[in-house]
Amino acid sequence: MNQLPQKNPLQPRPAGCSHSRLSSAESSSMDGFWMEVERIQQRDELREEDSGGNEGQLPEEGEAESQWLQDTGLSGLLGGLGLDSDHKELLSTLTQTQVAAVCRRLDVYARSVRRQHKTPARDVRDVFGVFNSVKMSSENGDSGMKGAQLSSEASKSPPAAEPGGPQEQAGREEAFNMDSAYSEQAAVLLQKSRPSQRGTSAWGKCSLPKFTIPKGRLGVTRIGDLSLQDMRKVPSLALIELTALCDILGLDLKRSKAGKWKAAETRLFGVPLDSLLEADHKVLPSTQVPLVLQALLSCLEKRGLDTEGILRVPGSQARVKGLEQKLERDFYAGLFSWDEVHHNDASDLLKRFIRKLPTPLLTAEYLPAFAVVPNIPDLKQRLQVLHLLILILPEPNRNALKALLEFLRKVVAREQHNKMTLWNVSTVMAPNLFLHHGRPPKLPKGKEKQLAEGAAEVVQIMVHYQDLLWTVASFLVAQVRKLNDSSSRRPQLCDAGLKTWLRRMHADRDKAGDSLEATPKVAKIQAVWPIKDPLKVPLTPSTKVAHVLRQFTEHLSTDSKGQEGSEDMNSFLLHHRPMESANILLYEVGGNINEHRLDPDAYLLDLYRANPHGEWVLKQSPT
Repeated sequence: MNQLPQKNPLQPRPAGCSHSRLSSAESSSMDGFWMEVERIQQRDELREEDSGGNEGQLPEEGEAESQWLQDTGLSGLLGGLGLDSDHKELLSTLTQTQVAAVCRRLDVYARSVRRQHKTPARDVRDVFGVFNSVKMSSENGDSGMKGAQLSSEASKSPPAAEPGGPQEQAGREEAFNMDSAYSEQAAVLLQKSRPSQRGTSAWGKCSLPKFTIPKGRLGVTRIGDLSLQDMRKVPSLALIELTALCDILGLDLKRSKAGKWKAAETRLFGVPLDSLLEADHKVLPSTQVPLVLQALLSCLEKRGLDTEGILRVPGSQARVKGLEQKLERDFYAGLFSWDEVHHNDASDLLKRFIRKLPTPLLTAEYLPAFAVVPNIPDLKQRLQVLHLLILILPEPNRNALKALLEFLRKVVAREQHNKMTLWNVSTVMAPNLFLHHGRPPKLPKGKEKQLAEGAAEVVQIMVHYQDLLWTVASFLVAQVRKLNDSSSRRPQLCDAGLKTWLRRMHADRDKAGDSLEATPKVAKIQAVWPIKDPLKVPLTPSTKVAHVLRQFTEHLSTDSKGQEGSEDMNSFLLHHRPMESANILLYEVGGNINEHRLDPDAYLLDLYRANPHGEWVLKQSPT
């Protein structure tokens, strides 16, 4: 979002944003934001000269669609290529609105190819002509949306949301449905031709409603609950869904080019996240967040949370530069002493680390997408778009952002001591997340205030709703299951044509549904520990994962009494006391999932029906 003014940030700003969704008090209290911008400029981190890269430039028509198809795993649809098994599997999981999004990108790409006289692109009718009825079942077993063939009406923007004042929003608690695709939900609202009742045209920290995720029969899946193999499938599915949702909302989803960066002559500041992690893994193989970022956050948590104006009050510029040099020299040698670092200096080091990343923490490609989120009138739909953007982020970026947001929430929780409200924290951190040290922004006059408020709004939402944002929507987990299920049955695919293949897929699905009638009455639970026999649990509609965990704890205690002379059991108990149900997790392994850590509130019978060929394995919590 390189979209903020370069000069005289403390001069009066033009009104620019007549439809601000902030309360009037917060709209006028942007001083923290502009002071932060001024400090960044004074340190000469925003350069007027061209950095030599192309970061922030938007790709040309056709090029963007080509890159999109590659990112979503559908590159085989380019150049008139045939559909291989992987493409068929992915296409078979798409909802009606997601199919429309793919069709639109293929159409635009085909038009650009024809203009440039290149190899003909595959016609969308050859790919989706047979999709006259698309069905998407949610992971929780609810029947999905059925619809006739898509029309151009899906691309129209929905009616504007009804304004709702801060008092109306305060204290409200609403359900945040993740069972069906967000784009399908938006399409239903559009078809009903009525505005959403959840629109918010003015809100602040005291008026943000509370959203809760209704727990279905399969529970809730958090980021980290899925295996790496399954999690790698989520970004492409999330990107297709994000594009479909933005099409329904009439929102232009822009994707910038990633700029070329010069290799830094440093070891910590200005180094890509994946390079930092590569070096950190030599010290701590299991780390997922750069050690220097962890150390900065830890220093601030221990000594700065109760400091008035933390993050807002700057440190000494001379000391900060000296500390950065010491960190570069002594950090990996273990010679750097954090006890001597002033908390305001540590705050500046944290912001400096984020700004000096070669590419923005929110990525150069999708920073424009984060920037347009405030243009969505409905708060719930803003959250849906942000949720999908979080899932698209590369894993190092997502993990680093999560660590940062968790720290910012701790700062806000100590507001009575540090005088930093959620809005204060958001206005101070927004320039550091949205201003990059590369090419300077170029803005039309009169847009500064609107864009500044929008950046702060995005940070505010991410801090306040971070628990929701780090959840994998159940409709995406359902699509991952379908992808895995299709992969396991790949030899059965028919290559005579997409139409014949789809018919066979639906027939196989119906047969699989019929076979679930013979449900076993007892579930056998395996364990990684040396127990005598697998745990047997009654498979009833009321049996939850939590019941299994509790029963295993009791079973293990009883079993150990009968094996007092067992060297293996005695050794296990010696290293794993106290053994409580909170320390044990149940995983779903195999079938249509690689590995899935189960929610304690999930129901076993529904899990079995969702994955009849999987196994359940008990393991100890890694933390």
